[in-house]
Amino acid sequence: MEQNSRTFSFEFFPPKTTLGLEKLIKIAQEFETVPAEYFSVTFGAGGSTQQGTLDACESLFDNTKIPIAPHISGVGSDRESLSTILNKYKDKGLKKLVVLRGDLPSGYGAIGDFPYAVNLIDFINKEFNEYFEIEVGAYPETHPEAISAEQDLIYFCEKMSRRVNGAVTQFFYDPDVYFKFTENCKKLGCEKPITPGIMPINNKDALMRMAKNCGANLPSSLLKQLNNYSNEEDVRKFGIEYVASLVQTLINNDVPGIHFYTINNLEPINEIIKQID
Repeated sequence: MEQNSRTFSFEFFPPKTTLGLEKLIKIAQEFETVPAEYFSVTFGAGGSTQQGTLDACESLFDNTKIPIAPHISGVGSDRESLSTILNKYKDKGLKKLVVLRGDLPSGYGAIGDFPYAVNLIDFINKEFNEYFEIEVGAYPETHPEAISAEQDLIYFCEKMSRRVNGAVTQFFYDPDVYFKFTENCKKLGCEKPITPGIMPINNKDALMRMAKNCGANLPSSLLKQLNNYSNEEDVRKFGIEYVASLVQTLINNDVPGIHFYTINNLEPINEIIKQID
């Protein structure tokens, strides 16, 4: 097993209240002991949580020793406002970004100055003289808006050809999905690291809703096993075992690292990590 297969990073969403922010800081401080390679903080569709992301990133930076990576969304953003927030991150000492096109919220009037992630990546690298270290998003099961899987793969590899460090995938529950995706990328000459994104399973209904919203497939074998449990605690225990097995398989195959979508919840991820050899 390669050492870098044991690299963990964790994603949080920005709380809406001061109390929620205080709670997030305590959670992040506990995650420091894992240890974490970096903490990322999500960015709402169309810039809806831009200030929340900034506040969360600054608080995490001041209260933890882990590098902080804010999400930057292109949809709904213009060059001036984006430059303003990026300068704030630079002044704070943040160097890492997760750069995404983002989702257009319902009723939103304009897509903004950055219709595609590559436009946003090129702008950031040029405007800030390649100061930031950039990670991008990947859809191993094809982006929901893609014309075809083949075209989606071509666009993804074009994005990875820019000055970016690597990518983090949308969550998935079948390791073969990840292995097939990365193999297809290599066939197109895309060799940069692609880190699998992992989502714990806590609640069946919430899982199905999130999977539908994100374009993630739930294997029939997983759904069949979930249907055996009616008690939420039993679902949680099963979810920990299932996801721990998935993570173990990925680590055994020398993935670049594991990125956990935490939903600002420490406990299930702690249990998953404890089960990894």
